[in-house]
Amino acid sequence: MSNLKEVRTRIESVKSTQQITSAMKLVAASKLRKAQRAILQLRPYAQKLQEFLQGMSTDLDQTDEAVYAKEREVKKVLIVLVTSNRGLCGAFNANVVKLANNLIHTTYKDAYEREDLSLYCIGKKGAEYFSKHQYPVIKENLVLFDDLNYENALPIAEELMQNFAEKKYDRIDIIYNQFKNAAVQVLLTEQFLPILPPEDDGSGLQVDYIFEPNKEQIIEELIPKSLKIQFFKVVLDSFASEHGARMTAMHMATDNASELLKELKLSYNKARQASITNDILEIVSGAEALKN
Repeated sequence: MSNLKEVRTRIESVKSTQQITSAMKLVAASKLRKAQRAILQLRPYAQKLQEFLQGMSTDLDQTDEAVYAKEREVKKVLIVLVTSNRGLCGAFNANVVKLANNLIHTTYKDAYEREDLSLYCIGKKGAEYFSKHQYPVIKENLVLFDDLNYENALPIAEELMQNFAEKKYDRIDIIYNQFKNAAVQVLLTEQFLPILPPEDDGSGLQVDYIFEPNKEQIIEELIPKSLKIQFFKVVLDSFASEHGARMTAMHMATDNASELLKELKLSYNKARQASITNDILEIVSGAEALKN
């Protein structure tokens, strides 16, 4: 790149981009701290409720909540996709879309071909992709992450639970990114409904709970609450993962801009040196011509 003006223009452009990516990194880091604190505070509580939920799934037969644990022949499937509303977060959204595509065309291929598979998209990026490619998107929620709290997530969880209870779907899976740390997000597919039975750890031991006032009342109140908490944990995980992914992506973009600036400045200095050398040669040549 020998044209000095072109190199100067490119340097200014890269500097401007670097300022933007650096600012976006700081914004993402600020939002990440709040989101990380929220998910880390909720996770132990949600995990204990999940253990209780699975442990009690075998005792639900005599309650109205038995419907949430009842295994049915899987004919109608709902996949809930949790993506972000904005891009510039690396492969965060692409990974969810890719996993969903794989799940649709392998595990649930028969249901998809029978048109018994539906998608519920939380987040604009997933909704845009699957709507554009003519997948059966039954509903979109593009505003949840604008003001993420338990009250706003609650209606979605209740809707999913009601759809399962009314046998609109025989299985509901959720695909999302689980937050591990600022640089690592774990892509997961979790079965939301029906409730999974407890895992056998081989010890043969079972937790013996003491219920007050009685088992039936505790189960009736805690099973729906636990399912709602599990759903809220999912969206909190995805929200924190999004900001972590964006912070990492903007950090890498800022570093790449720094490396590119070094190369451009080197090219500029070389081109400038060559220009000065040519000017000196022209002056010397002109002086020699005047002597002759």
